[in-house]
Amino acid sequence: MPYVDDFSRQAGEYRRHRPHYPDALFAYLAGLAPGRTLALDCGTGNGQAAGGVARQFAAVVATDASARQIANAAPHPRVTYKVAPADQSGLANRSVDLITVAQAMHWFDLPAFYAEARRVLRPGGVLAAWCYHLIDVDPALNRVFERFFEEIIGPYWSPGAEWVSDHYRTIPFPFAEVATPDFMLEVDWVLEDLVGYFKSWSGRQRFMDMHGYDPLDDIRDELAAAWGDPQTRQAIRWPLYFRIGRIPG
Repeated sequence: MPYVDDFSRQAGEYRRHRPHYPDALFAYLAGLAPGRTLALDCGTGNGQAAGGVARQFAAVVATDASARQIANAAPHPRVTYKVAPADQSGLANRSVDLITVAQAMHWFDLPAFYAEARRVLRPGGVLAAWCYHLIDVDPALNRVFERFFEEIIGPYWSPGAEWVSDHYRTIPFPFAEVATPDFMLEVDWVLEDLVGYFKSWSGRQRFMDMHGYDPLDDIRDELAAAWGDPQTRQAIRWPLYFRIGRIPG
């Protein structure tokens, strides 16, 4: 599908309020790779995964089609950021040990991206893509979250978001798959952090473009009642869902 930039306008919110991934995940992925010389992080956004990958690899190239996302990316001495779609890394043939795609592969032109992955990965190289979906806090907050995600802004997600709702189970993935242990995103947030996370969503931005007001207004009272004291920190969890494959050696 052609690239549609649904994230540039909220790039600042994306950097401040998207959760970061556990170090154990990147250690596990590095252990699968045939080497630790070069990794490619596609759809990097503000670099939420690239920094973690860089703690395991000598060099990381991190690409995103949104110039504003790249402009907001967190600097790291071993990460080179590039404005480029996922299927145009510009890297040499068979030069990459690991490709990571964090919460982004559902937006890609998949046939073109998979062709690029096959081109740049070394024999035995690994492609690891993952997503997360609904939060797990407590039943009352979970219900508010689900209503906002599915009923209020559900019709405003771009094509591809349905693969996240299906936990990537049905996304096309033409690689020999690697079994993966369970990993979890976990944060301790106050209410303002959760609202900032909602503000980073592309579906919310599309709703605002269509209707001229913030759909968060429709749940603010309900969300505040379910949360309680807005300064109380709550443990929020997201299971991570993976598709990991290896290029034949």
